[in-house]
Amino acid sequence: MIATVTVSSILSSKGSRIWSVEPETTVFDAIKTMADKNVGALLVMEGEKLVGVISERDYTRKVALKGRSSRDTTVREILSPNVVSATPRHTIEVCMRLMTENRVRHLPIVEGETVVGVVSIGDLVNWTISAQHAAIEQLENYITGL
Repeated sequence: MIATVTVSSILSSKGSRIWSVEPETTVFDAIKTMADKNVGALLVMEGEKLVGVISERDYTRKVALKGRSSRDTTVREILSPNVVSATPRHTIEVCMRLMTENRVRHLPIVEGETVVGVVSIGDLVNWTISAQHAAIEQLENYITGL
């Protein structure tokens, strides 16, 4: 079942709201936004164009551990510019593979040049667990004749 379901089904249930910042935003403000929105990463957008991703991991490795000031460092200076993304037509399995192989926890979902949502590894795991529970329930009902 997981092999054929597309990531658009996750976006349909969780919504396609994205949280983003501009490249000139301070890292302090970006981290504050992550805390306020309870997310671990933000898309970095110049207008409608996706130019990178900033995550808590970027902050800890590129600011905190290097003794830089989050108030004086811009997102542009530390963002991850090589964005790994998927389309709404990619399967859950392909998205999980992309995230694992590229060691990312957040995957922007793009249609052409437009960002249509973001999924996290947690979203994919939760969907997989729900799908497994549904499959088990169907098998139990089949076996018991319900």
